[in-house]
Amino acid sequence: MNLKDKRVLITGADGFIGSHLTEHLVGLGADVRAFVYYNSFNSWGWLDEADESVKRSIEVFAGDIRDPHGVRSAMQGCDVVLHLAALIAIPYSYHSPDTYVDTNIKGTLNVVQAARMLGVERIIHTSTSEVYGTARFVPISEDHPLQGQSPYAASKIGADQLAMSFFLSFSTPIAVVRPFNTYGPRQSARAVIPTIITQIASGASRIKLGAVHPTRDFSYVRDTVRGFVAVAECDAAVGQVLNLGSNHEISVGDTARMIAGLMDKEVEIASDEERMRPDCSEVERLWADSTRVRNLTGWTPKYAGLEGLRRGLGETIEWFRQGENLRRYKAERYNI
Repeated sequence: MNLKDKRVLITGADGFIGSHLTEHLVGLGADVRAFVYYNSFNSWGWLDEADESVKRSIEVFAGDIRDPHGVRSAMQGCDVVLHLAALIAIPYSYHSPDTYVDTNIKGTLNVVQAARMLGVERIIHTSTSEVYGTARFVPISEDHPLQGQSPYAASKIGADQLAMSFFLSFSTPIAVVRPFNTYGPRQSARAVIPTIITQIASGASRIKLGAVHPTRDFSYVRDTVRGFVAVAECDAAVGQVLNLGSNHEISVGDTARMIAGLMDKEVEIASDEERMRPDCSEVERLWADSTRVRNLTGWTPKYAGLEGLRRGLGETIEWFRQGENLRRYKAERYNI
């Protein structure tokens, strides 16, 4: 399948990855319908900041992924659905777990149910590396056991299993994409890389973080977006769960020190109790094995390894340093 000229619905198009994916698909020549979260301000999220040529090229559908009728209406006439709409903040899932069940599990049910009824050609469901919990072996392949160490992770495990059940039960053409720790311009400050960058860019020499010893596999958003497209265009990916990662492991502390070096700043890292996950909830180690997606689609990360991380962080820092972008963030506050 080639997405050029296909009618593609992107749920969560107003968010971090979704807005980048929307712009990328417009550039590829897809006919994009952007599902954004309804609000009384008529905000399209990050799509409000898109180039005018992008905004003229897309159809925007404002709705709520929790509403099955709106979801079905949005999917009418679409060939492909890229389902990214979700609640993703781990600390907020401790605060309001019920909303994660409604949004992540029920929202996914609405998408796959409508896809089955409407005969959609391809559905890409977005998972997360958090479903693996702390690595029992590395690098983590798709065969790794699942463990919900937060309500967020548990809700995504439920959503993933529900999506795959529609493939197994009804042959609904679904593939599951499992990105590892995507970062880049526009990311929310609930994530660690924007938290570090915005504190330093705002002049702090003592930056507040949670646990700094856990390791992560940070994947630049351009690579993640390319991975979504590669999976969507690959017929052999249907029925598969596919990791998207850089195959590089680095601790949060070392990431902070690398960012400080790239920003030419000396910083002290302070441990903030408010930012700590409960002991048994912290995912200690993540490191992706993306062999399966490489073998099926040919996708490989362009921002791989230590050098790739440096380049991706450099581009991300450059975006955050722009005054109009930095002003959107409340660097002095903890964003759950």
